[in-house]
Amino acid sequence: MKKLLLAAALLAAPVLAQDAEPKGEPSPGEIVAAAPASEWVTIAPQDLLVMTLAPDRDGHERRVVIQLMPPPFSQPWVANIRTLAHDHWYDGNAITRVQDNYVAQWGDPNGDDKAKARTLPEGLGPTSVGEYETKIDGPIERALQARLKAGEESLSDAFAKRGADKVLAIKRAIPRDPYSDETLDFKGWPVAVDRQSQTAWPIHCYAMVGVGRGYAPDAGSGAELYAVIGQAPRHLDRNIALVGRVIEGIENLSSLPRGTGPLGVYEDPAQQVPIASIRLASELPADQQPHFEYLSTEGATFAKYVDARANRRDPFFIVPAGGVDICNVPVPVRRVP
Repeated sequence: MKKLLLAAALLAAPVLAQDAEPKGEPSPGEIVAAAPASEWVTIAPQDLLVMTLAPDRDGHERRVVIQLMPPPFSQPWVANIRTLAHDHWYDGNAITRVQDNYVAQWGDPNGDDKAKARTLPEGLGPTSVGEYETKIDGPIERALQARLKAGEESLSDAFAKRGADKVLAIKRAIPRDPYSDETLDFKGWPVAVDRQSQTAWPIHCYAMVGVGRGYAPDAGSGAELYAVIGQAPRHLDRNIALVGRVIEGIENLSSLPRGTGPLGVYEDPAQQVPIASIRLASELPADQQPHFEYLSTEGATFAKYVDARANRRDPFFIVPAGGVDICNVPVPVRRVP
């Protein structure tokens, strides 16, 4: 009987070995999960907007958390948004437009009717189209050099591990961008660069939040906002102010019914999604404040993460791509107690 059991075990062993998950290099998610605590950066409560929508048809709460853009980008609009949130001006507004594979937009439903439009609070600052870009300063230049160095090191590491004859000729961790000279992640945000004008600007990736406006020179105040819910509309870069990104609850915007009017506008006001409130997290009661961290884009883990997104070597993949669009390298963000 013991011999029969032993024989059965021996016969089963190769099958178990075949069924075992193949081993390979870590996936991007595994790299992020292994990041040390020192490489996670706290997002300050005053840099978070908490938007609470009316409950869905089943009575479930819908909340969207937006991280505001840091200096030096889009600061006139960000300052206005803080003022609007502090004055509770957004409360009672609505999502008025949802265009498939494009944006979900919210603001005053009567904004186009001067007789019915809500009065904006005092203290809003002026904005201009010239502020869509910012001059490259020392910190941005240093970040560019660090990104280039990281790309060269990842290429060198790939050749050392796999052999020159088996590695795609990757020039940089993130290759040249069709919309700009270079791209990089600066302080956790996707940014593009023009070397001739020595300017930089934030990029329209999925879940980024921008400012609605009319025809230039109107640059918008921040009273009307939108979130990208489709493929990155990079043609909007430098044409509209970007002020932040949704870091939690994007599904509460991307899953909304599409508007049937031009550009996805809800033709029937009953279709609009009411906004119960928009608050700065720092102004919420302490027990209601959400807390988040993002993975530092200057750390060693992020460099490995970018390389892994550009060259998937985990078991599922057959051919590494040899490059990656910056919008396909979302900066990891996590909620913390």
